[in-house]
Amino acid sequence: ICSRRKGEAFIQAGRVAVNDRVVFELGTQIDPETDQVRFDGKLIPYEQPLVYIAMNKPLGYVTSCHHPGEKIVLDLINLDQRVYPVGRLDKDSTGLLLLTNDGRLHHTLSHPSFDHEKEYDVTVAKTITDRALQKMATGLPMMESKTRPAEVSRISSRRFRIILKEGKNRQIRRMVRKVGNQVTMLKRIRVAAIKLGRLPAGKWRFLSEKEKSVLSKLLSNDSYL
Repeated sequence: ICSRRKGEAFIQAGRVAVNDRVVFELGTQIDPETDQVRFDGKLIPYEQPLVYIAMNKPLGYVTSCHHPGEKIVLDLINLDQRVYPVGRLDKDSTGLLLLTNDGRLHHTLSHPSFDHEKEYDVTVAKTITDRALQKMATGLPMMESKTRPAEVSRISSRRFRIILKEGKNRQIRRMVRKVGNQVTMLKRIRVAAIKLGRLPAGKWRFLSEKEKSVLSKLLSNDSYL
């Protein structure tokens, strides 16, 4: 609510209280998550700094905050702030996973109604035909509905990229089985405008200011706000 110098003056003037006790000592330490700080009798809310992280999820990790007996993606992060995975990646899938403590962003990127793209690099067990790729692009019957149209492009005889605007449970693996094949490698390489790039498996980084600006525009454009 003010500069540090002004804050020190307010403390010395007896205008700051911690847990209903006026403090005069400069440098008094508190735990912002448990202690209540008041200025002129008014409670000052603690707002945790917002954190935005991109991770390259490795094989064998579960996209969960708690899963007894399994390795979870939060085991790979050591931060004071608690963050949560945005969406999910299967245990046997790898690639870009966003984590944040920003509830608005979590909702925006996770909810299927917002149409944000997710791009995947897929390798399959045997040669995949052009007809099979076309079927995945136009939509396949799945889970009492039909998958939405997707962008599909071939990389090689057994490898392709697919861009989805939805996220049914194990959707790509189910789609590939529908066309008579099997996924052997599935890596997510992009979420909205955020790209995996060359981030090594198991490593994470904070999003850049430019990336955060792009996500901020997504938030400002969403109708629920």
